[in-house]
Amino acid sequence: MYSVISRAPARRPPPDDYAVTAEFYDVLQAEQDEALVRELYGRDAADACVGVLDIGAGTGRVTMMCLGESRVDVHAVEPSRAMRAPLMTRLAALPRAPRERVTVHPRSLEETALHEVADVAICHNTIACLAPEERRALWPAVARALVPGGSLVFQLPPARVPDSDTVRVFPLQTVGQHVYGGHMAMSAVGDRIRTRCHYWVRGSEGLLSRHTETFWMWPAARADLLSDLAGHGFAPLPLRRDPAVLAVTLVRPGPRF
Repeated sequence: MYSVISRAPARRPPPDDYAVTAEFYDVLQAEQDEALVRELYGRDAADACVGVLDIGAGTGRVTMMCLGESRVDVHAVEPSRAMRAPLMTRLAALPRAPRERVTVHPRSLEETALHEVADVAICHNTIACLAPEERRALWPAVARALVPGGSLVFQLPPARVPDSDTVRVFPLQTVGQHVYGGHMAMSAVGDRIRTRCHYWVRGSEGLLSRHTETFWMWPAARADLLSDLAGHGFAPLPLRRDPAVLAVTLVRPGPRF
């Protein structure tokens, strides 16, 4: 399943996007996501020799895992101000040594102009949330940011829109005297997937607040992604144990423009 770190349709998100989800993400989803990113990408981070690039860092679960598993510099790319706020707070609480190894880039990867800073790039829970034109613009930026022979590993988007509506209920979480909960509903709308998140907070007196935020995802087949990536110098690596993850390597330098 996909937790919600996403893009509004056909436009780059403004700096204060995700204001609702940013408040609830760490409480409702991040504990499960923390275990998942370690399982999916922990070995990649541990094997990094040059640097690690975290594309779509969100509140920092991949970033924190990379700092713990590696001894190289980490570049966390997150254009959303709302999502960067908990990321920066999390990094500020670290000891000086790991904190000095991480740089947070407050723009999209295409706008950061990073050049050969990493041999491992990780993109968790993000590709599905990019419109096709944004996704195609990402690949040359990744190729520029990686050294030749570097690898990109990312969570695949759904291959197609769902046949029926699905609902994922978030496990209830208690913080002090309040209980947090909600659910995520996904449905097909043309060639896109509408993801609508509902959050609520309850106290002893009943419902305290209720919030809704809608995001979009774009399906893409593995074969189509590999074809696009091949045009920027990437070749597939062996299949991962989890089929929802795709790994590729930069076999030749990507375009330098």
